[in-house]
Amino acid sequence: MRYIGALDLFTIGIGPSSSHTVGPMRAALDFAQRISTLGFDQVEIVLYGSLAATGAGHGTKDAIVAGLAGMTPEGCDPNQVHGSFDQAMRDQQLTVLGKAVPFGENSLQMLSRERLAKHSNGMTFRATSGGQLLLEQTYFSVGGGFIELLGASEEIQTQAVPYSFNTAAELIDFAEQNSLTIAELAYQNELALRPKAEVDARLTAIWQAMDACIESGLAASGTLPGYLKVPRRAKEMAAKLEQMSKDENVPGDLTAEWLQAFAIAVNEENAAGNRVVTAPTNGAAGIIPAVGYFAKRFRGASDYKLSFDYLLTAAAIGSLYKRNASISGAEAGCQGEVGSACSMAAAGLTAVMGGSLRQVENAAEIAMEHNLGLTCDPVGGFVQLPCIERNAIAAGTAVAAMRLAMLGDGTHKISLDTVIETMRQTGLDMSSKYKETSMGGLAVNVVEC
Repeated sequence: MRYIGALDLFTIGIGPSSSHTVGPMRAALDFAQRISTLGFDQVEIVLYGSLAATGAGHGTKDAIVAGLAGMTPEGCDPNQVHGSFDQAMRDQQLTVLGKAVPFGENSLQMLSRERLAKHSNGMTFRATSGGQLLLEQTYFSVGGGFIELLGASEEIQTQAVPYSFNTAAELIDFAEQNSLTIAELAYQNELALRPKAEVDARLTAIWQAMDACIESGLAASGTLPGYLKVPRRAKEMAAKLEQMSKDENVPGDLTAEWLQAFAIAVNEENAAGNRVVTAPTNGAAGIIPAVGYFAKRFRGASDYKLSFDYLLTAAAIGSLYKRNASISGAEAGCQGEVGSACSMAAAGLTAVMGGSLRQVENAAEIAMEHNLGLTCDPVGGFVQLPCIERNAIAAGTAVAAMRLAMLGDGTHKISLDTVIETMRQTGLDMSSKYKETSMGGLAVNVVEC
C-alpha cells in the first residue's frame, strides 16, 4: 500500500461530506476526462447503498454534476456547486467538460437497497453513443475524499519514503532510533514525495483554511440547508462567551466552551456546503481545526507550529487508521470519522505541548478508546444532527486525552495499535444500519418536523 501523508489526508474542499460530496465529485471528473474524446451523446449515473440512501442530504447529486462539468473540490466555488443538479434538471441537459448532453429523470438512478460488494459507497458511470455503450466505470468513495476504481490494481508508490511504517509501534521505533519527533519523521517522508516548497506551501495553506473556516463559522448566522431547519449557533455562542468573559461573576475559565464553539463553527460551515478541510473526513472536519485553534488562542501555539508539528503529527496517526482500519463512516460508523479525528487531534496537541513520543501515542490511544462503537446515524441524511455537536464533544475529548497523557510518563497498558485493530473489528461487527445509511439510531427515532 502506498504511503499516505498529511497532503493526502488533509485536502481543501467543500462540505458537507468527504465520502458523499468530495469523493463523487472526484469520481465524476475522472470519468469525464476518460470519455472526453469518445464521441458520447449520453451519460448515465447509478448510485448504490449508502451513497444513494443519504446522497440527497449530502449534496451528492450536485457534486456529480459539478465534477462532470470539470470542477474540483479544491478549486470550485461552492456557490456554483449548490443547486447544480436542479439546474441540470430544469435545463434537461448536462455539461461534461464543456459538451452539453441530454439529462433527465432516467439519467441518474438511486439504488439505496443495492450494495456493491467492495464498499457501500459505490457509483457507476456510463457513456453511450446512439444507445451503444462506450465506457462504463464503477467507483467507490472510501472515506476522506479518497476514491477507488473497480478492477484497478493497487497504486504503486514510485518514490520510496525514508520511514515506511505500518503500525504505531513501527512509527515510534523509527522516531526513537533516529532521534526524531513524529512530525519531523512525517516531514521527511513528505519531502521524499514532493518538493520542499510545495510541501511547505500546502501545509501552510491547509492550516490557513482551517483557521479561516473557524472565523467564517463564528461570523455566520441563519439556518442550515435542508428540511430540518437547524439554526446556526456558533456566532451566538461566541457573543455569549465574549460577554461572559467580561462578567466578574462568572467563575473559572471558558476555554472548554470556546473549544466547542470553534468546532461547531467549522461543522456549520461544512453543513452549509462551504469551504472546509477534509480532516480526515468532512463529517469530522471540526475537531482538528478546533483543537488547533484552541492551542493557538489559549496555549500560545504559533501558526507555524500548527502548520507543521500539529498537522504532521496528526496525519501520521491518521494514516494508521486509514491503513489498518477505516476512516469511512459507511464502513466503520462514526468511530471511523469522529473517533479517528479525535485521536489525531489528541496526538497533534500533545506534540505541540511538548509531549514525548510515548505520550503522543498514549493521547491518541486514549482518545480513540473512548470513541469505540460510535455509530453514524445522521438524521435525514444531513451532516447536522448529531454530527455538529458530536464534533464539539470529540474536540473536548481530544484535549482531555492530551491532559491525561501529559500527566503520565507515556507508559500505558493498551497500545494504539490494539485500539485501531479493535476499532476495525467493531466496525465489521456493527450493523449496516448504524453506518451512515440513516436506517437506524437517531436517524429513525427523531421525529421529522
